[in-house]
Amino acid sequence: VQLVESGGGSVQPGGSLRLSCASSGYTANSGCMAWFRQVEGKEREGVAAVGSEGTTNYVDSVKGRFTISRDNAKNTVYLQMSSLKPEDTAMYNCAATRSAWCPPNYNDYNYWGQGTQVTVS
Repeated sequence: VQLVESGGGSVQPGGSLRLSCASSGYTANSGCMAWFRQVEGKEREGVAAVGSEGTTNYVDSVKGRFTISRDNAKNTVYLQMSSLKPEDTAMYNCAATRSAWCPPNYNDYNYWGQGTQVTVS
């Protein structure tokens, strides 16, 4: 299984970015796919997740600003980020698990991408 993220970059506060996570060896709707983020020196944080049935959940700090979606035909998960704030600056990683529901603990995810940096300043 390989997960490859793209779409990160630098943006001004209030701007938007769309992250993509393309999977190979893993069917996008076969389990839960999620986005996590981490700032150096801080604990990894779950940002958004989409279960195999399409149920989504978000951390409170991004609700109303971020949207996770999945294109099953392309085996790709997206994270549309709008109204970005400096505190959204982090390394964003895509993760996947065979579980149909989305565990909150990052340790329960089996597959990880290499990450894409998002900087808001």
